[in-house]
Amino acid sequence: MKPLFKPFIILTIVLLAAIHARAAEKIYVYNWTEYLPESVLAQFTKETGIEVVYATYESNEAMYAKLKLIKKDGYDVAVPSTYFVSKMGREGMLIKLDQSLLPNMKHLDPELLNKDYDPNNTYSVPYMWGSTGIAVNTDEIPKDRISSWADLWKPEFKGRLLLQDDLREVFHMALRLKGFSGNTTNPGEIEQAYLLLKDLMPNVLLFNSDSPRLPFLAGEVSIGMMWNGEAWMARQENPAIRYIYPKEGASFWVDSFVIPQGARNPKGAHAFINFMMKPEVAKACVEEYGYPTPVKTAIALLDSKIKNNRTIFPDTKVIQQGQFQNDVGQAIEIYQKYWEKLRTGD
Repeated sequence: MKPLFKPFIILTIVLLAAIHARAAEKIYVYNWTEYLPESVLAQFTKETGIEVVYATYESNEAMYAKLKLIKKDGYDVAVPSTYFVSKMGREGMLIKLDQSLLPNMKHLDPELLNKDYDPNNTYSVPYMWGSTGIAVNTDEIPKDRISSWADLWKPEFKGRLLLQDDLREVFHMALRLKGFSGNTTNPGEIEQAYLLLKDLMPNVLLFNSDSPRLPFLAGEVSIGMMWNGEAWMARQENPAIRYIYPKEGASFWVDSFVIPQGARNPKGAHAFINFMMKPEVAKACVEEYGYPTPVKTAIALLDSKIKNNRTIFPDTKVIQQGQFQNDVGQAIEIYQKYWEKLRTGD
């Protein structure tokens, strides 16, 4: 008995250690609220054995401020928007991606790669892209009366308006009304947008970038800015909520996966990012949240009602009328100065 017992104990210890090591592997993901299906996280863990510890934020600014403070043992994956990818990369806050660990990049739309905010996708891989336009509850406001960002300034909407809690998106709206680029770095143009936005404040009931559809569904607001995916989800619950691309052009953006400096498990982070580019995974994310995917091979898998939905997938003309957000460099400090004045009523 003894000669057999000792090897058996050793083998058991080795197996238990291996199981424990596999079960103990984790990645820490920091993402926007309601932006990644729980079923997808469970599938990733099932396939890889890597547990996902998941936390959320409500704005790029909140994400950036938190990551700026973390020097080690931080998040493995975060999901900043275009202009924050370039800002964080420039400030040394991101780890360069090892694209040899990301073979599923072959599924991505080339039109959304190698952009100015991240040449050669050194730091980022696109997750979702989308637009910011106007949402309207047509039970209270006829849809055909709303076609322009300027309509939000109408006196009849006093105290009824929702704005995104995002300075670049709010300023984009005013800049386009003034005929300027939504990515301007000109201090005079930014000031003109601020003065125009001051006139809008009596109409604003609240700022919300957590789940902006919820105040619409609760009847708190009837018109305002909204992301296309939020508008699509809202309409699943209330068909009267419609999404409008303003004639001056919507704001377009890309949210991307990055690996922050101080990541605990960069290899696991690469595995997660690669998993998220699988066509069937990207399909599930579109179906859950109503945002377009950069995973081109996933689009063919979608039901025609989703694939042909113009709230989710705008046509070429709408995209050409709008403008994708870019990094504005040091001019962001000017935006922030006027944003604070706007929010405090100065």
